[in-house]
Amino acid sequence: MKTGHADLPLHYGKVPAWLAQRMSQLGGAIVEAVVVEYGRGMLLQKMSDPFWFQSLGCVLGMDWHSSGITTSVMGALKHAVNKKSGELGIYICGGRGKHSRQTPAELLAIADKTGLDGALLVHNSRLSAKVDNTAIQDGFQLYLHSFVLSKEGQWAVIQQGMNPDERMARRYHWHSPGVTSFLEEPHSFIYGQNQGKILNLTAKEAAPAKAAILSLTAENPDRVMREVSRLFMPGHHDVRAGDVNLKRLGAVLALAHDYAVPDMESLLLLEGVGPRTIQSLTLVSEIIHGTPSRFSDPARFSFAHGGKDGHPFPVPLKIYDESIRVLDKAVHSARLGEKDKSDALKNLSKAARQLEEGFEPNNRFDDIIREERENAWKYEGRTVKGKAKKPDSWNGQLELF
Repeated sequence: MKTGHADLPLHYGKVPAWLAQRMSQLGGAIVEAVVVEYGRGMLLQKMSDPFWFQSLGCVLGMDWHSSGITTSVMGALKHAVNKKSGELGIYICGGRGKHSRQTPAELLAIADKTGLDGALLVHNSRLSAKVDNTAIQDGFQLYLHSFVLSKEGQWAVIQQGMNPDERMARRYHWHSPGVTSFLEEPHSFIYGQNQGKILNLTAKEAAPAKAAILSLTAENPDRVMREVSRLFMPGHHDVRAGDVNLKRLGAVLALAHDYAVPDMESLLLLEGVGPRTIQSLTLVSEIIHGTPSRFSDPARFSFAHGGKDGHPFPVPLKIYDESIRVLDKAVHSARLGEKDKSDALKNLSKAARQLEEGFEPNNRFDDIIREERENAWKYEGRTVKGKAKKPDSWNGQLELF
């Protein structure tokens, strides 16, 4: 897969400081964990997957379906990762608006430090933007361009355009190992909501004059689903049962709140974290260790730390901070050659996958969300509107579907 894209409801607004700081801390720790465990190439591969990227945004507490995930996640990662670029060998350039225009200068500065071909990197950055903004005229105008680079010279591009008339945003993902030509089908495929006829000057059919008009919506849907890495998020803001894989989510909740973890000795290395933190850490673990097929339902990852607008529930700051602490400690220990704690985190995702086999959810999805909201005050839950309050009907129970 050379690239993919996501279609998202267009949202405006600002991430509150209390969440932005935590997003940077947890996002930076996740990036570091992936690099330490699997290498820089794997991180870039994950970044080029629109489903994984959306899942990452959800686990960081952003609105699960909105365009704001792109700007907020890339801003948080740039802030955290570039502080450790010397150690990680990963650099993040560009961003939204005026920051995107600084990409060439940032890439040339990195090239001076690493010995990479700065002119080529600038060329790749500019050309990827030109392709998605001009060669592919699909109704979306780019306003964000982020270039993620490894010290080996591999790169991923995450860029986003908006169509204010349709109130939609489209995020495009690129991965350098899959790009053999910018001028002839650099994308594996592009597919989205029908915007009518579009101009695609990168298509093979356009080779004679680079001016062919083609309609992507004429493609057979089965072929599209086989060939495209494409994510379309619904317009509704709340998280519904149809948005998640209930069997996968149910296994995570059961692991955290009901069933004994298969490897209890390993779990003890996480130093006494409670059931609610285990729920969050299991989903964080899957972000780090999960395979691509595990991210087909990004909304599930919003059950790690909720969402800033209260969907599916307020962000539990106490749990969020505990997740950051545990992951930071595990990554630090792994760098010193002590992998007990990082292996314990990995075992959480393994245990959840094992529990899925034979697990049958009993359709209490709405009750789970209600109970999470009722319990939010216990974990210092917060939304953009303020702190969660103890409900009059609170009974202290958390039942599983």
